[in-house]
Amino acid sequence: MNFKKVLPFITLLSIVLAIYLIHRIIFYTFNIDTNTFKYSLEELYLFFSLLSVIIFKVLLIVKEKSFDNVGMSFLLATSIKMIFCYLIVRPLLQIPKPNNPTERINFFVLFIVFLAIETLFTIRLVNEKA
Repeated sequence: MNFKKVLPFITLLSIVLAIYLIHRIIFYTFNIDTNTFKYSLEELYLFFSLLSVIIFKVLLIVKEKSFDNVGMSFLLATSIKMIFCYLIVRPLLQIPKPNNPTERINFFVLFIVFLAIETLFTIRLVNEKA
């Protein structure tokens, strides 16, 4: 197995693990009870990590086939990801005025963090010398 092909996935998983640990520490420090959440942190991290791995794989395949289409592929993959995320967050949005909006905020923060990771990966991929 070529180490260069596996490196983006190892980097992604190590970044996700570090962010997860920081997230857990923040929740522990501020005594935020996640037991009442519809989706646990682990489920959300697994969901977003799986989508990111799929996006990384798609972008790497597109880069090999047609380097010029990497940016458009990223936009398409991100749009599809947004549809899946909306389907997941929809039950949270249908709750009228929750007492504790932490779960909604948590979901959107995770979405933004993973979007930033994917964007940085895409930028690095596009800036590589072919």
